[in-house]
Amino acid sequence: MRYLLPSVFLVALLAMLMLRGYVHSEILADHRVQAPAPTDHVPDAILDGGPVIDARKATAPAKTLRIPDHRIVLTFDDGPDPVWTPRVLDTLKKYDAHGVFFVTGTMASRYPDLVQRMVDEGHEVGVHTFNHPDLSYQSHSRIDWELSQNQLVLAGAAGIRTSLFRPPYSSFADAMDNKSWPVTQYVGTRGYLTVVNNTDSEDWKRPGVPAIIEQATPKGGKGAVILMHDSGGDRSQTVAALGDFLPRMQQEGYTFTNLTTALGAPSAHTPVTGFALWKGKAFVYAVDLSEKLTDVLVAGLAVIGVLVLVRFGLMLLLSFLHSRKVRRRDFSWGPAFHRPVSVLVPAYNERECIANTVRSLVASEHPIEIIVIDDGSTDGTADIVEAMRLPNVRVIRQRNAGKPAALNNGIAHARHDIVVMMDGDTVFEPATVRELVQPFADPKVGAVAGNAKVGNRDSLIGAWQHIEYVMGFNLDRRMYDMLRCMPTIPGAVGAFRRDALDRIGGMSEDTLAEDTDVTMALHRDGWQVVYAENARAWTEAPETVQQLWSQRYRWSYGTMQAIWKHRRAVVERGPSGRFGRVGLPFVALFMVVAPLLAPLIDVFLLYGLVFGPTEKTIGAWLGVLAVQAVCAAYAFRLDRERMTHLISLPLQQILYRQLMYVVLLQSWITALTGGRLRWQKLRRTGVVEAPGAMVSQRGRSNERRPVA
Repeated sequence: MRYLLPSVFLVALLAMLMLRGYVHSEILADHRVQAPAPTDHVPDAILDGGPVIDARKATAPAKTLRIPDHRIVLTFDDGPDPVWTPRVLDTLKKYDAHGVFFVTGTMASRYPDLVQRMVDEGHEVGVHTFNHPDLSYQSHSRIDWELSQNQLVLAGAAGIRTSLFRPPYSSFADAMDNKSWPVTQYVGTRGYLTVVNNTDSEDWKRPGVPAIIEQATPKGGKGAVILMHDSGGDRSQTVAALGDFLPRMQQEGYTFTNLTTALGAPSAHTPVTGFALWKGKAFVYAVDLSEKLTDVLVAGLAVIGVLVLVRFGLMLLLSFLHSRKVRRRDFSWGPAFHRPVSVLVPAYNERECIANTVRSLVASEHPIEIIVIDDGSTDGTADIVEAMRLPNVRVIRQRNAGKPAALNNGIAHARHDIVVMMDGDTVFEPATVRELVQPFADPKVGAVAGNAKVGNRDSLIGAWQHIEYVMGFNLDRRMYDMLRCMPTIPGAVGAFRRDALDRIGGMSEDTLAEDTDVTMALHRDGWQVVYAENARAWTEAPETVQQLWSQRYRWSYGTMQAIWKHRRAVVERGPSGRFGRVGLPFVALFMVVAPLLAPLIDVFLLYGLVFGPTEKTIGAWLGVLAVQAVCAAYAFRLDRERMTHLISLPLQQILYRQLMYVVLLQSWITALTGGRLRWQKLRRTGVVEAPGAMVSQRGRSNERRPVA
């Protein structure tokens, strides 16, 4: 289910967008309009006949019908419109007048209640196609589709089907030509009366109320089919003209009636029942759902977009202030910290990396004891360390119990009051420990986050993670440091005051992100957590998509667990309440909620590229990318990294980011469905070594050299 539900969600989202695009004439719409053609193939009886064309009988010639004298059939095209159609209906109701509304499927599906009102108030409804294309360009199958989709909407909106049809872009009968006449014949074979007009108000030109009334007025008491519009733009003049036109013509003895009533024919409406009715209702409901869902998503994206931009600005500002603060010549945490510290290295099957890790620690410029806690390794990890016979290095063996248990075991055996923790696949620079522990000169500091870096960045996926570490992690930590709500001490390089760990009960096994869990617990206990930018550690990042997926899946799920575990901090007082009302919402919004909605940006991007305003879509995406590039470049400058890796940033946004989205979505589903996730061991290669160290001779001569 964790794989199926994200797929179903994305497919459903795409289907909703496609449906919305369909009913907004962004998909499958054809806006071509045929130029006038010769009329020699059109019967004279049609060209000289009335505005109603009956070509339903294949065995008899087509005929036309005229409206009796002193009868007016008002027709309104292109609706219903949520603004103008109700006003038109109100005016007709005021003067007890009826007419025919030729609705498009796109509008009727979005405003079905107006179609129902038309029927309830005694008006007739006609088909004006679904997407309003010029049917002379279309095949018979496309014509059938346009008609059937329109009828589907009428069934769902009002429970009817109709026999009245008006072609888009039509006018008088004498305008029928060799291109439009075959369409009329074909539509007749499908059971429709084709209704054009013989009096055009030209209200679509908005010539003014007097001009509309003059052009709509029949001459000499003749009956008329009058063309007006209740949609397609500003129809205020149409509504105003109706208010004068209806009573004036009624005083002259005219009756405003439905088409079939004027012709003395049965109603054009036929009730729809059974499966056809429910099929129509389902379609209308799906359109309504797609409209509301899209509106919510667009509003959500707008809010998230603003918040993300504000966060980018805040991140740049606070990172700048942090760098100025810690890089001042007179800055210090207090007296230089020289006391020995204990370095804990939890290790499970780390034979490829453990030797490099321990060697890097032995070269430390700060006095340390090294404790390697072998968590039930089956590959001889502990034997490798013991065989090295290095000073100040102890090996503690235990049965496999997990990383938190290994760290707690190491804390119990540590001799010093400051404990540094690292991963078994990480190497330290000689100055790392010294830089990491200096903030402990301030007695209020309970933990320090180091600067974790990707060592194996010579592959594309490694380069992408390198960008993520520098921009997404280290730049964030500067900001969180200034806000005093650092959410995570990285497992690869972090230091803790032993008293602080004792007060919160040590490393917890409640979550899969023990580093985030313990950091939040320290905040709630009143300790300060700070960032040491010069305490650099080089870690081996996952080198395959599967390994990366496993790692980030655990991180995301563990972060959600930690947020949920510490949720009561939101309502507590003191330091816990401060973190709960500042740190927790910040972390939850930008590490859990916002990234979950971020894929929608790419879905809308793809939709805009294919169906929307392509140039504006590309411009918007490039604008967002430019903002990210500025943040990334500044982060690289602060970390003194080469900018060349940023060349892959656009590709990272297209490919790498999608993987992170799906991982987060899967984590959400695992959490909501009550699923459980266990630790997953990543395969290591041991290519990362301390900067300046000789490449290990354990591997073959063609082994890839570490970038670090």
